[in-house]
Amino acid sequence: MARINLRPWREELRAEMQKQFVVMILGAAIIAAGLAFLWVSDVDSRIAYQQSRNAYIETAMKQLDKQIKEIEELKRKRDELLARMKVIQDLQGKRPVIVRVFDEMVRTLPDGLFYTELKKAGDTVSIVGMAESNSRISSLMRQFDQSGWFANPNLSNVLAADNKRAGYSQFNLSVQQKTPEPEGEEK
Repeated sequence: MARINLRPWREELRAEMQKQFVVMILGAAIIAAGLAFLWVSDVDSRIAYQQSRNAYIETAMKQLDKQIKEIEELKRKRDELLARMKVIQDLQGKRPVIVRVFDEMVRTLPDGLFYTELKKAGDTVSIVGMAESNSRISSLMRQFDQSGWFANPNLSNVLAADNKRAGYSQFNLSVQQKTPEPEGEEK
């Protein structure tokens, strides 16, 4: 006897295949979602790690900026102190020089001549004085030329005698101050 199968096996096979397809799609979707979740959480953790590193670098930069400001302030104070020390050393070094300059001015002063005003600007000494004659002024200029402390005397003008000081002429003279080489001087 011949067997005839009247059951709808094709529809069952199709339904079974459809179930398997849906299960595979759902499985693939679940696996894709899991992988996406892992990828997103990895990216988020990397971003959080980088942000923590950036925050650490920012705090370190702020500390370094404070230290740089402190260093700059210390350098400025150091420069001010060095400038003050230099001024003090210059004044200490020049203290005996001014005494020697005044002493030399008195030594070069001939009779019949006196100073009424002295001004010093840099290395130039401006002198206003009174003289009995022009020969006394030229004698003063020669004395300055021969001095070890002065050089380049320059007579700017000579005014005739006025009523206050009869017989005296007023003169304006400028001379360069120089520091002579020490010649076995005491220190």
